[in-house]
Amino acid sequence: MKLKRNISQFVGFTILRLAAVFVILVLVFIIYDIASKGAKVISWEFITQKPTKGMTAGGIWPAIVGTFWVSLVTIIFAVPTGMFTAIYLNEYATQGKIIRIIRLAIRNLSGVPSIVYGLFGFALFVLMMNLGLSVLSAGLTLGLLTLPWTITASEEALKTVPMSYREGALALGATKWQTIRTNVLPYAIPGMLTGTILGLARAAGETAPILFTGAAFFWPALPSFPKVLVSQFMALPYHLFIMSTQHHEIAKVRPIAYGTALVLIVLVLAMNILAVVIRYRFRKKYKRA
Repeated sequence: MKLKRNISQFVGFTILRLAAVFVILVLVFIIYDIASKGAKVISWEFITQKPTKGMTAGGIWPAIVGTFWVSLVTIIFAVPTGMFTAIYLNEYATQGKIIRIIRLAIRNLSGVPSIVYGLFGFALFVLMMNLGLSVLSAGLTLGLLTLPWTITASEEALKTVPMSYREGALALGATKWQTIRTNVLPYAIPGMLTGTILGLARAAGETAPILFTGAAFFWPALPSFPKVLVSQFMALPYHLFIMSTQHHEIAKVRPIAYGTALVLIVLVLAMNILAVVIRYRFRKKYKRA
C-alpha cells in the first residue's frame, strides 16, 4: 500500500515538474526570440523619434509618451479607489450576505475579457460622459479593468494582519481610523502595493480597452498638460498590434514590431521588479520595527 502511494506521489510530482519545465522553456524561447530580433533595431533614435515614411521608419517616442500618460491616469484613478474600497470592505463594512455578494462580483469582474471593458468604457466615458476618444477615457477604462485586482490584492493583504494588532490599539483608546492607520496599514501596505503594481503592469500591456477609447494609428505629438488629457494618443501595445497585423507592409515593419515588443516587455518587467523591491524594502523596514 505504501509502495503504491509512493509511486503515485512520484508520478504526480514528475508530471508537475515536466509541466513547469515546459512552461519555462516556452517562455524563455519567446523572450529570446523577441529580444534577439528586437535588439537589432533598438537605438537612441528608435526610442526618441516619431515614426516616419508611413511608419516604416523612425521611432516609437509618441507611443512611449502616450503609454505614460494613460498609465498615469490609470494609477491616479485605480490605486486610491481600489485601496480605500478594500479598507472599507475589510475594516468597516458589517460582514454579511451583501458584502459576500459584492466580493464575489469583484472577483468575477477580474475574469471579464478586456475587450468587454473596452466596449463598456466606450459607452460610459466616450458616449455618455462625452470625454471623447482621449487619454482620459482610455486611462479610466484601464482603471476599471485594474480595480478588481487592486481591491482583491489589497483586501487579502489586510487580512494577513493579525486581529490582535487592531484589538490592542482599540483597547488603548485609539479610534478605528487611528488603529487602521498606525497598526494595520504599515504591515499591509507591501502586499497592497505589490498586487496593485502587478495589476497596473497588466493594464499597461492591454490593447483592447484603449482600442475603443482613444488609441490612434498615428498621432505624432501630444499637446501639453492639461490638453493632453482630451487628446487621442499612440500607445505601445496598440502600436505593436498595428505593426504586427494591420500595416500594409508587414514584412517591412516587422523589425519595428519586434523592437516595440521588446520595449513593452522591458517596461512591464521594470514594473514587476519595482513591485518586488517595494515589497522587500517595506518588509525589511517593519521587521526591524
